[in-house]
Amino acid sequence: MRKPLLATALAVSVATLLPAAPLVPAAHAQATPGASLVAPNRYGLPDFGDLVEQVGPAVVNISVVQQQQQAMAGQNPFANDPFYDFLRRFGVPTPGFPGQPGMGPRTRQGIGSGFIVSQDGYVLTNAHVVAGEDGDATLSEVTVTLIDKREFKAKVVGIDRRTDVALLKIDAKGLPAVKIGKPDDARVGEWVVAMGSPFGFDNTVTAGIISAKARRLPDETYVPFIQTDVAINPGNSGGPLFNLAGEVIGINSQIYSRSGGFMGISFAIPIDVAMNVKDQLITHGRVQRGRLGIAIQGVDKDLAQSFGLPDARGALVASVEPGSAAEKAGLQAGDVVLGVDGKRIGDSADLPRVIGEKRPGTRIRMEVWRDGRSRDVVATLDELTADNVASAPTPSQVESVNAGIGLTARPLTSQEAAQLRLRGGLVVEGVDGPAARAGLQRGDIILALNNQAVTSVAQFRSLVEASGKRFALLIQRGESRIFVPLRLE
Repeated sequence: MRKPLLATALAVSVATLLPAAPLVPAAHAQATPGASLVAPNRYGLPDFGDLVEQVGPAVVNISVVQQQQQAMAGQNPFANDPFYDFLRRFGVPTPGFPGQPGMGPRTRQGIGSGFIVSQDGYVLTNAHVVAGEDGDATLSEVTVTLIDKREFKAKVVGIDRRTDVALLKIDAKGLPAVKIGKPDDARVGEWVVAMGSPFGFDNTVTAGIISAKARRLPDETYVPFIQTDVAINPGNSGGPLFNLAGEVIGINSQIYSRSGGFMGISFAIPIDVAMNVKDQLITHGRVQRGRLGIAIQGVDKDLAQSFGLPDARGALVASVEPGSAAEKAGLQAGDVVLGVDGKRIGDSADLPRVIGEKRPGTRIRMEVWRDGRSRDVVATLDELTADNVASAPTPSQVESVNAGIGLTARPLTSQEAAQLRLRGGLVVEGVDGPAARAGLQRGDIILALNNQAVTSVAQFRSLVEASGKRFALLIQRGESRIFVPLRLE
């Protein structure tokens, strides 16, 4: 099971697995692509009955049995408890001791949701449904139950933890399959319907509207979630989100909640993201993603003005990894990526998804804003793997010099520059006034002003005087590089 995410006072809770409940049969029918299956009832409200009858047979219940190793006797938290020792001496069963209950493998049972995407038995669900708490899907025994109560042992074809998508295969032919819709065509405010097994109640139907699109969640880089107000609860994981034409546009995956239950905010993985994962798992056995090798940040109004951009959009390149595809293509810190292969990059979070959808070795053409004008940059993508980032040492204290913009700074020592692999820069020792309002912090390393490298305090003062009232500083903070817009008025 995926760990909960925290955002302010709310926790992102995954729709988890729960004990199974009896199936409720429904009629079989076929959906008509593109045509709405929902008509108003006599009270003028939407009637989802026809839609549910037609799409219901392709929605499945997923039961998971997983073997998990119990702690050994020496790891028992009660091993040194005198009361436990007293009970054990008099023959009272005490969990966690050799020969007593609680030793050896423990069986974990749970239930989730899924849906059939092909008549020959491919089923999509969430990775956390089949992978379990330890994240290993190979230890799971998975059973898929259809609405007509037929049961099939499922093979886990593969999982992709980055998108939380898993692909299963059951040995059957002529199965009812869902129709695949286009999430990009869905509109905010549009009615949608979810089906799944909340709290183990199989084939439960809930309805609501799309609340927002392309939502970014903490630590989620590759999924532009569909936000809805459809009631999603533990057990709904992996179930489909339908539009009114009976087409799947998403996989219900996460909820925002204080209690772990539904509170009006649910998130679904767009079906096009999931189908891309499915195709790669079938073809290659794993998901391959392209990689540029850059650190990026968003572009706000102040940064856009600093770089001369006509509007605040795109992905601002904060740093370029040595030897990466980006460096070979000539990308530089301070570049703003506005598009990839003709696809507009409106938000910085769009870029990782667009690049990640492309295969390693793909040649791409990027529209890049540099020095006040747009230009094309061509790159050949590397493959995305686990990142290894070295940490920066803490600089030592030396004499501070007033930089004139509400901060005190000093040059890097030669030893610090060598350790950080930098050719120059200023270490911020204190902030006040405009620098504090811009968010500069003690310990930041100023590397450039409006893309001009900073080498000394005197040179930095000259750059500030020549830049007017607005400029952007490239700083290194810990392991990251970011641009900070600064206004002197």
